[in-house]
Amino acid sequence: MTIPTAKPIKAIILSAGQGRRLLPLTENTPKCLLPVADRPVLAWQIDALLAAGIDNITVITGFQVGLIEELLQQQYAEYPGIKILFNPFYEVADNLASCWIARGEMGSDFLILNGDTVIEPALLSKVLNSPPAPITLSVDFKTSYDADDMKVQLDTAGWVQQVSKIVPPHQVNAESIGLIYFRGDGVRLFRQAVEEALRHPAELKSWYLSIIDRLAKDHRVNSCSISGLRWCEIDFIEDLSRAGIIFSQ
Repeated sequence: MTIPTAKPIKAIILSAGQGRRLLPLTENTPKCLLPVADRPVLAWQIDALLAAGIDNITVITGFQVGLIEELLQQQYAEYPGIKILFNPFYEVADNLASCWIARGEMGSDFLILNGDTVIEPALLSKVLNSPPAPITLSVDFKTSYDADDMKVQLDTAGWVQQVSKIVPPHQVNAESIGLIYFRGDGVRLFRQAVEEALRHPAELKSWYLSIIDRLAKDHRVNSCSISGLRWCEIDFIEDLSRAGIIFSQ
């Protein structure tokens, strides 16, 4: 069933990386094509977006781009709004560079989705219907957070104070799941920040969430809790097994 959104928006999926922490599974297969419950991660993402009425989807690719092209041709040929942008810097840069490649798509409201986050349509619907804010960071909660979690500090009203892997433990309230919604002025603010950041060579190794962290300092980033809804980030081989259990239900 399609869940209509208030107005057409775009989605950008960051899928340029190989996923070396998943070797040997990713020796010849990009992380976004690894199977979860017999369906590639990327297919889970695209299907969730289509169910939300979003068919303007740009996939930022890099490693083994030809395999991703094959998937889109085989399964989504009837959706002309689903396309690929190739990131030639994927071997030497982090995902801020993928956002720079995609900056031409950032002209109106849009979503960014990390290429390794599997989500269910109901989660996406909740984010799309969240209270208006320039930038909305999707977050979840747990009793403790490990070094690899993208940790988030919130104020009492739910606005993001900081987001980073190195937020001090006593300040951590939540974790970012890798799904961000940009609306209104947030679109321009993020695009300009991306363009400015990549003027500095050192930023090639940065995550785009470093920009979200900076914008949060100006009270531009709200949070949306997706607690209780299904999602899974695929970083390690054991994550694939966990995702398979979650999404085979």
